[in-house]
Amino acid sequence: MSTPPADIVLVHGAYHGAWCWDRVRPDLERSGHRVIAVDLPISDPTAGLRDYADAVVDSMASDHPAVVVGHSMGGLVIPLVASRRPVQRLVFLAAFVPESGRSANEQRRAEPIEAYAPTTAEWTDLGEGVWAIGPNSATELFFHDLPAESAAWAIARLRPQAYGVFDEPSPLADWPDVPASYVVCRRDRAISPDWGRDVARRRLATTAIELEGGHSPFIGRPSALAPILAELAGSA
Repeated sequence: MSTPPADIVLVHGAYHGAWCWDRVRPDLERSGHRVIAVDLPISDPTAGLRDYADAVVDSMASDHPAVVVGHSMGGLVIPLVASRRPVQRLVFLAAFVPESGRSANEQRRAEPIEAYAPTTAEWTDLGEGVWAIGPNSATELFFHDLPAESAAWAIARLRPQAYGVFDEPSPLADWPDVPASYVVCRRDRAISPDWGRDVARRRLATTAIELEGGHSPFIGRPSALAPILAELAGSA
């Protein structure tokens, strides 16, 4: 009996939601994979990284092989998923790579994770550590290389983000014994491409896969991203 294709589990980053994968999902499904796009509880100030991981694990079929993809902040979550249940591969897409016991903000202060200084500052404090991002800052950081129509489509769907998860020390006890890949976006303004290349070598013992464009290839370059993810899921 042949082995069924691995599920591809897609974990979004800050301010985003499962919607952000809508343009890459059809190509992944045509390649034979079942695709699971997760909505993290990012607007809940009481939800921590364990709760984010719970949302991913709860969405997955318990008896099916899976490759888990984390974009941006989602990289903080996917190793926690692999520590709770078997997965075949982790894919960090322009993503944080967490360190046990350190918060994302500690990593930011110690490493050149963000190499671009935005010229706009459209953040709105909604209370309890929850923030909304405005259209100009979102475009500048996430969508600067997208056609205006695509950027507007994405901006209309952004959600507020509770910032506590960036100050929370990673609850990851040990790095999971799972193959990992890293995808760098060469014009990324949110996660430094140079840092992505370095962390791929230094932490994941791999050479980063490279894509043209900015931080959101699932919107701007879905036809380029889909075969990379499908191949990684197939090779798993």
